[in-house]
Amino acid sequence: MKAREMTTGAVKRQGPTLPAPIAKIVKQKYLFLLLLPGLVYFFIFKYYPMYGVTIAFKEYDPNLGIINSPWAGLKYFQRLFETPYILTLVENTLKISLLKIILGFPAPILFALLLNEITHTLFKRTLQTISYLPHFLSWVVVAGVAFQIFSPSYGLYGYIYNLFGWETGVPLADTDTFIPILIGTDIWKEIGYGSIIYLAALAGIGSEMYEAARIDGAGRFKQCLYITLPSLIPIISMMFILRLGNILDGGFDQIFNLYSPAVYGVSDIIDTYVYRIGLENFEYSFSTAVGLCKSVIGAVLVVSANWVVGKFTERSIW
Repeated sequence: MKAREMTTGAVKRQGPTLPAPIAKIVKQKYLFLLLLPGLVYFFIFKYYPMYGVTIAFKEYDPNLGIINSPWAGLKYFQRLFETPYILTLVENTLKISLLKIILGFPAPILFALLLNEITHTLFKRTLQTISYLPHFLSWVVVAGVAFQIFSPSYGLYGYIYNLFGWETGVPLADTDTFIPILIGTDIWKEIGYGSIIYLAALAGIGSEMYEAARIDGAGRFKQCLYITLPSLIPIISMMFILRLGNILDGGFDQIFNLYSPAVYGVSDIIDTYVYRIGLENFEYSFSTAVGLCKSVIGAVLVVSANWVVGKFTERSIW
């Protein structure tokens, strides 16, 4: 009898058993509290504003607000697909984004590999610091530098051409030279900062692998080819998937600060078009519909790229 009462008392003291996920949260509640500021940030600045995409389905009137504005159905999406200019926008966006991926994505990897081969510590750190600086400049400042360099009247470009007596043009207003300048400034601005994550991955490679390769007679090139690059494949795959998700971005800040009506034919992308239509022509619903379509395509590309990379390399984000 006493044994039964003792057993019953022990059960009462234990209380109901919590489900495993909730028990884990309770057990590690202080660690989960560290997530709270990040979750609040994402909710306020990332998820709550997504409510605004309903403007794409409404005849938005700022005086009525989002809730009281009448519904418009898929009217603005239909208008989007019937606009002939949308093909030019998609072509320009894809062309600029693909060029940035083809030329700009490998640049930080190569730069990190070159930095990794430098043995002089002071020179290496100085080079790293200098390469990081352009990332912290806004595109307004970078555009100002570009205008100063490529000005035909008072820039470095104009000075060199005048020195040799050559006829100068206006590179930033020329459809043939605008895109190379666009890609070049993008690589210059981000190559140093983009190499940080690859340098961190390189620091994690065990030195015993290189020592074993040296004993086997492998030179620096073969060490890089058979040890360094395979070790970077997981981080390269992840960065490539994330980069594909932004393939329809094109770089609004950069293009908006560099372009002019003379080069709209090759530089006008979806984001700059949305800005002009939405804020200059006050067509909020149509510009939101364009932006929503772009976001949906970007999400599909991320999921597709993650599946393809996971299929061929057995490594993916999720």
